[in-house]
Amino acid sequence: MFKNTMKTTALLAGMGGLIVTVAGVLGGGSSGALMVGLVMALIMVGGSYWFSDKLALRSAKATVVGPDDHPQLYNMVANLAQRAGMPTPTIAISPDAQPNAFATGRGPNNAVVCATRGLLASMPPEEVEAVMAHELMHVKHRDILIGSVAAAIATAISFIANMAMWATAFGGRDEDSPNPIALMATALLAPVAASLMQMAVSRSREFEADRGAAELLGSGEPLARALQRIEATAKRSPMHVAPAQAHAYIHNPLAEEPRARRGPDLARLFSTHPDTQDRIDRLRSYSGSASRA
Repeated sequence: MFKNTMKTTALLAGMGGLIVTVAGVLGGGSSGALMVGLVMALIMVGGSYWFSDKLALRSAKATVVGPDDHPQLYNMVANLAQRAGMPTPTIAISPDAQPNAFATGRGPNNAVVCATRGLLASMPPEEVEAVMAHELMHVKHRDILIGSVAAAIATAISFIANMAMWATAFGGRDEDSPNPIALMATALLAPVAASLMQMAVSRSREFEADRGAAELLGSGEPLARALQRIEATAKRSPMHVAPAQAHAYIHNPLAEEPRARRGPDLARLFSTHPDTQDRIDRLRSYSGSASRA
């Protein structure tokens, strides 16, 4: 837990440092550009964060259910929430055939967890429970807030970098102006760096939610089996999900066919989710630790 928490903190701090660096490269008008970028990011990302539950449910075409609509799922989530020491979230079901799930909301008192029809139809109860435990950990750890902060910083960096590019292309040149080569390099590289850090934050939070679920259930094996099953069937049951919502799911619903792991894969650096086999290996190591305790 401490390692992943420190990694998230370091990545967010790095993003903060990057935005200051980008603003500094802009030179004389940088403070104004920084403020404009931050305000734009806060408006765009803050609105998405505040209405994240409604946006996610609408995107997934999900229906909220109660104890009378789907008692097995409702009671399962309610029991998990009680064991985790948190309120029972709003529970929803999406009609998608792909086995998957997501969590959203501003915090434990405004949270939604959603399972797809495919998850409920294709998995045994102990694996569904493990997936729901993972989603509850996202809520408990306030990962939606952390992801929103990372997105806001990344948006501000991209905005300021775009301003730098336009300034290079159309602005005048005087002694106090920033070096045009530095401006262009910043405009091209800063958004990429911000995106890499944002994706790394997301992957770190997935590992932390896996670990929390394993601790809540006393074993990582049910979630490891669930992830194996989801990985094997995701390609056969594609989901029509907005790319902006894909990061919220336990497994990337837009993922391509799993590839053999042959050394480092640069594409993983731009992924919101860790490699599934890496997650499974960690979960089974948690199970081994629990059995030795």
